[in-house]
Amino acid sequence: MSVSQYFQDFCYQLPVPSEKRSSIASRTATVVRRLNTDFRNTTSDTANRFYSGSYGRNTAVGSLSDIDLLYILPYETYVQYNARTGNKQSSLLQAVRESLNKTYPNSAVIADGQIVKIAFVDGITYEIVPVFFNNGGYYTYPDSNNGGSWKTCKPKHEIEAFFGRDGDCNGNAVQLGRMVRAWRDYNNVPMGGMLIDTLVYQFMEKWEYAKKSYLYFDFMTRDFFGFLARQNGEQTYWLAPGSGSYVWRSGKFEYKARQAELRAIEALDHLQKGQDWSAKQKFREIYGTAFPS
Repeated sequence: MSVSQYFQDFCYQLPVPSEKRSSIASRTATVVRRLNTDFRNTTSDTANRFYSGSYGRNTAVGSLSDIDLLYILPYETYVQYNARTGNKQSSLLQAVRESLNKTYPNSAVIADGQIVKIAFVDGITYEIVPVFFNNGGYYTYPDSNNGGSWKTCKPKHEIEAFFGRDGDCNGNAVQLGRMVRAWRDYNNVPMGGMLIDTLVYQFMEKWEYAKKSYLYFDFMTRDFFGFLARQNGEQTYWLAPGSGSYVWRSGKFEYKARQAELRAIEALDHLQKGQDWSAKQKFREIYGTAFPS
């Protein structure tokens, strides 16, 4: 079996499985129908919503546990709540929570800072952000912290920027984003999905083989983890593609990235000597048991 086939088989194992996607689609439809009924007087289960986060960027893997769902409220609702006194943002989040409690009375539905969270018994958690659309393509959302305020975000700009980079490199940005998540999960690395995708986006901009096939994924492994290992260990945030929003570090990842780079260098040496089995074991040390044995 060729190197290309190893990585093709590995990448085939990584996406969110179809049965989990079906469950997510069903739950999303239920959530959206409830919110549309209460806030827009329609029973549509698809209108006025979109995914953000790893699921929205299509870089999520089978271990996915958080679904980031943005629900677009009508402008009249903003006017209504903005005219109130006190923590108007908290009041809006509570109204969304009360709506969802009608459908999920036995689930943990919590208004928390900027989101309404639903924790399901199978380990999937929905983080629902109520937003208002603004001219220019960005969104206003409520932040109930510190007395309450309105803030803005550009989630679709981020998605479009990442998909643009992915298109420029033959779909390899999405593939690498998933591969890095496999490494993160297997090695317990403190990195959020947005930081992974931000650094994948930066790496792919300049990597000379960005458009190449699976045949180059062994080089991609070595070179990306080298890029990751050489990040400034004192840097606390990066800028998200498309929006320029701060993406915060949640822990140190450089040492484990360097270990992955060294394993990749060893794997390439084994491949050069025709020692395919030994090479695969090194890649499994990086990515875990999803990589072919």
